[in-house]
Amino acid sequence: MHHRRTSTLLGGALAASLLLTTAPGLAQSPAASTAPVLTQGGALNIDFATYNPLSLIIKQQGWLEAALAPQGISVNWIQSAGSNKANEALRANAIDIGSTAGSAALLARSNGSPIQVIDIYSQPEWAAIVVPGDSTIASVADLAGKHVAATIGTDPYFFLLQALEEAGVALDSVTIENLQHADGWAALQNGSVDAWAGLDPIMAGAEAAGAKLLYRNVGFNSYGFLNATESFLASKPDVAQTVVDTYEHARAWAAEHPTETAQVLAEVSGLDVAIATKVITERANLDVDPIPGAAQIAVLTKIGPIFVTTGAVPNQGLIDAALGTIINDSFVAQADPSRIP
Repeated sequence: MHHRRTSTLLGGALAASLLLTTAPGLAQSPAASTAPVLTQGGALNIDFATYNPLSLIIKQQGWLEAALAPQGISVNWIQSAGSNKANEALRANAIDIGSTAGSAALLARSNGSPIQVIDIYSQPEWAAIVVPGDSTIASVADLAGKHVAATIGTDPYFFLLQALEEAGVALDSVTIENLQHADGWAALQNGSVDAWAGLDPIMAGAEAAGAKLLYRNVGFNSYGFLNATESFLASKPDVAQTVVDTYEHARAWAAEHPTETAQVLAEVSGLDVAIATKVITERANLDVDPIPGAAQIAVLTKIGPIFVTTGAVPNQGLIDAALGTIINDSFVAQADPSRIP
């Protein structure tokens, strides 16, 4: 597989000091109820992303700012253009909490990034393989010898790898152009690539513009993970609890206000409201069990070996260790949306 603009993959190994609980996939970490005092002052650095509609609602409504104001904590919002960018920011401690696909979180954790998922914000069908409306490509098998845009380290990229494997297309027969999601769509439009591993909501806009979804498979999509650094969870568990409470407040608000939710997505993404509505009502699936656990581990267990096959992770042992420590359900298990003003 040829990579023309490959990004540097996260390096390093898992810290040996991580402790496992008796339940697979669950790691010990302090929850807000064990915090002896409330955090006072400082700032919360948190991302927002068009692929995470709940983050857009929270940012617009100002709920986090209101909830943390009594503690003198300010909120800094940083936009993530993709899971890979969120992972980079988490690893650099530029953000405390970030939104990624589950596959991207596993990749980061397997390569030593000390993050854990503390809430599931969606179970979307957000990735598919997209071709121009007049393309002669009729199946995934036709991608052999073609140029495909994808953002390495994100769910659409892993969707593409799974689709190629399923179709029996050798990875080295496809040239992958490593472009951020919006740039991938632009490249498809100008003819620089033959296909694009797309991501909503940009992909929904591409459909409206005449592009075709060549291949869809909801089973190849992973969940939306809200991740936090372990250092943040250990030092500011009360703030982490407030974030999770706010996410669950936003989930309930979105269920009650689908029209307004679509409007928020449209405003931030620059999409037509009708397209944003399609994303929210048909593909985002925000009404999902927010507690990470066996369902997510089952999906990631299938994706993990691909990391090793493609050289993204040195060995399966690192994947297994990450699967055993990536989940922290202690905050969402005691989430109380009513605590958010």
